[in-house]
Amino acid sequence: MKQRIISAIVLLLIVIPIFIFGGSVFKWAIFLVCMAGMKEYLDIKETKKDIPIFVKLISYLFLFVYFIMFMVNTGKSLELIIDFRMVAALLLILLTLVVLYHNRDTYSINDANYVFMGVMLLCFIMTLFNTYFEINKYLLLYLVLITVMTDTFALFTGMLIGRHKLLEVVSPKKTWEGAIGGAIFGVFVSTCFYITVINPQANLILLIMVTLFLSVIGQIGDLFFSAVKRYFGKKDFSNLIPEHGGILDRLDSLIFVLLAFSFFLNIL
Repeated sequence: MKQRIISAIVLLLIVIPIFIFGGSVFKWAIFLVCMAGMKEYLDIKETKKDIPIFVKLISYLFLFVYFIMFMVNTGKSLELIIDFRMVAALLLILLTLVVLYHNRDTYSINDANYVFMGVMLLCFIMTLFNTYFEINKYLLLYLVLITVMTDTFALFTGMLIGRHKLLEVVSPKKTWEGAIGGAIFGVFVSTCFYITVINPQANLILLIMVTLFLSVIGQIGDLFFSAVKRYFGKKDFSNLIPEHGGILDRLDSLIFVLLAFSFFLNIL
């Protein structure tokens, strides 16, 4: 626990200045986070099967080109700033390689689907991080608070009164009591922050409903990435952050929340 707290403090000392500076510093930081996430995503796959080096290079290259296009097209809100032809090119390359390698033990259609999903997911996350920050950096902080408070209080509530397993086959330690406690406190803290800092005139009932939905979605995201790790027989995506795991271990809930909030951006 001591090491976990120290790691959390170090993370805050890194993240807070980036959040304050914003601009290109924030964009480059998110890009590097997504590149690290891509590496973890590919590395965990390689615990069962090696991925051809060319496929990995294509994945990193696509993320880099996407980032450059994002820097050029800053301010386009939630538009998909990447040309559809680039997405088509990525898909064509990954699928064509299935034929060229013509060996399912080396590279198969399942591998192509896995890589494509990971690349596109991280492209979307890169866009959403930067878009929400540009709209209102405190809006992004609100979304982060939902996941952090939900995860934190789910842990403590589960430790104190957790009795009924939530989804033992995926995450043995999670309980229904923890999930409910995490949602209650996560909604309370995040709603108070939104009303106090972002919009005091917000519709309180609507805000609570949206925040509750996002809290639940965040927990589903946590379970999804836990299922991925369990499938590959790993506890964490990496050991980059002592006692916290890797980038994807820290962003699992937030990834789902960022995606889900895009439906409510014009409502709140």
